[in-house]
Amino acid sequence: MRMGFYPKLALRDIRKNRRLFLPYILTCSGMTMMFYIIMYMGVNDVLTPMKGADTLRQVFALGSWVIAVFSAIFLFYTNSFLMRRRKKEFGLYNILGMGKGNIARILFWETLLIALLSIGAGLLGGILFSKLAELGLVNLIQGEVTYDLSISFLAVKRSVQVFGVIFVILFLSSLFQIRFSSAVSLLRSESAGEKPPRGNFLFGLAGVALLAAAYWIAVTTKDPLSALLQFFFAVLMVILGTYLLMIAGSVLFCRLLQKNKNYYYRPNHFVSVSSMVYRMKRNGAGLASICILATMTLVTMASTTCLYFGEESVIQRRYPREINLYVNMGNASAISDENIGAFREELDSMSASRGARPENVTSFRAALVAGLLRNGEVETDVTRVGSVSLSDYANLYSFYFIPLSDYNAFTGQQEVLQDGEAIACVYQGDFSGDSVAFRGGQTFQIVRYQEDIPVQGDLILTSTSSMALVVPDLAYAVKGLDRIADFNGDPVVTYAWQYNFDTGLDREGQIALCQYLGERFRDPVEEDGTIWTAKYGDGVRYRFLESQEEEREDFYGMFGVLFYIGVLLSIVFTIAAVLIIYYKQISEGYEDQARFEVMQKVGMTKREIRRSINSQLLTVFFLPLVFAALHLTFAFPLIQKILLAFGLDNVRLFAVTTAVCLALFALFYTVVYRLTANAYYAIVSGAREEDR
Repeated sequence: MRMGFYPKLALRDIRKNRRLFLPYILTCSGMTMMFYIIMYMGVNDVLTPMKGADTLRQVFALGSWVIAVFSAIFLFYTNSFLMRRRKKEFGLYNILGMGKGNIARILFWETLLIALLSIGAGLLGGILFSKLAELGLVNLIQGEVTYDLSISFLAVKRSVQVFGVIFVILFLSSLFQIRFSSAVSLLRSESAGEKPPRGNFLFGLAGVALLAAAYWIAVTTKDPLSALLQFFFAVLMVILGTYLLMIAGSVLFCRLLQKNKNYYYRPNHFVSVSSMVYRMKRNGAGLASICILATMTLVTMASTTCLYFGEESVIQRRYPREINLYVNMGNASAISDENIGAFREELDSMSASRGARPENVTSFRAALVAGLLRNGEVETDVTRVGSVSLSDYANLYSFYFIPLSDYNAFTGQQEVLQDGEAIACVYQGDFSGDSVAFRGGQTFQIVRYQEDIPVQGDLILTSTSSMALVVPDLAYAVKGLDRIADFNGDPVVTYAWQYNFDTGLDREGQIALCQYLGERFRDPVEEDGTIWTAKYGDGVRYRFLESQEEEREDFYGMFGVLFYIGVLLSIVFTIAAVLIIYYKQISEGYEDQARFEVMQKVGMTKREIRRSINSQLLTVFFLPLVFAALHLTFAFPLIQKILLAFGLDNVRLFAVTTAVCLALFALFYTVVYRLTANAYYAIVSGAREEDR
């Protein structure tokens, strides 16, 4: 054959089947573009000035590989739709005398041309839109804007490598299907269909059981740490359960509809249910894939959007004042009234020397101890606890004893407590007992619970539960516990002082004051004679000195990056779902065309065909959306627990963002359904195809 025959034939086939290939090429290009943009963001200098830049780069790197793995799986799945439509054509080539080797050459050139078009267009789009994407990220993280256009050759190289490997795998998979298929089987591939799974009832029951177990995990998980650990297993159970239920259980559902004579023997329902039985057998996996992609989109968008719009509330909880000082003193003598008073006086003096006027002051001391809370009793001795299982993490608490005098001074109240009484506040836990008994220590009767007690700000970012207890006297509260040691021989009880205040300074002044105080609070070993060792350093272990304004940049950066990646991943997942819907409509339209032609010949009008198609498609293609909404509803409490690990406890905000994301996705899904349903109707009703 003449040189250039196979490339020309491959190009002609792509042009002739552009209805199938064009969405595929656009999707490959879009995923290449997304991969390049995320890789570009990970190596771009926009993150360099930020604290935690290395962590943010790792987040982008993880996001890029998530897209790479997902692209490989999705494109492999989508390629099967194309091969199914092309097998009949290849079978005809084979009957006309073209050998498998010749067909392999056509496949090679088709794959090569699509790869060149997809990767080339994707890289071009990535380079053109990378600056726009960078500006969008800078706006989200409130960074510094620059307008220099640059190209990351590392991102270009990695994109070519990743998607080049994906297309090689796709070519080998297609070649394998052609190599081991006869000409007759290729010709009949469109009408062969998938065999219905055996034991439908058992598969459907297994799917229900897996979904029920996953839902139970999501609803009953109590603490953020368990939520983080169990989320992965719950996701796997939901994916497997959805596939089993869609493939097998849906067939049973259609059979039940057929047995309902009042419903089944109606013109619209008779045709639609009969088609649904056929469709569920063959396309349950496709519907399950759409459902999983829709769920992934909704979960990603709802959680990252909630984090982004709730970042200010997290900052206010994490850093309650403009300057926040937390000191672990190490022993009880360091937090005496005299010592703390002198410490505070010198801090105020140093702050005043920099133009600050300390106001809205929060000052309180605390004794800290951790233990396992079971049935109202706390075990703090690690030698008695033994091994800790995953279920015990929900009962692992950090306890903060706060003296009543500090609490009254902060709140302006005049609370009175007797020995053995306490006011309690539980963070990220569900304890609500009448008393707390510390084994080897004291027992406290809880006179009341309240929503918030000012404990150290980073408690909201911990993955374990915590409880603040306002007690009459610290010495009495830790009596007995101060004799217990941990595995290293150190006391299980530690002492801390927290001092937070507003300054009246602007942003730069607050950051400068924090840096100035930080210079004065260096390690006493390095700088003997500072306020640590000269007066107040006995037992000091470490301190945290943080500026709200300085840390705000980090929070905006982290939450902005998470939201940014969430948006990109949601776009990728949505595009994948749309393409699967499109190919299902097109492929099923061709398969149903002959059956609807027969129905038209026996008297079925086009209006009746339209009504039957609407009934069928509404049930089939909105089933994944219904299941996705159900998955999201049951996942809500589990995701909310995970958000607590980021310091976000605004359940109302998460509920609103979830509802808005679901409504917007449902609207978009409906538009896609209408567009693709028209294509399906045009095929089955015998309308002329412009590209065939």
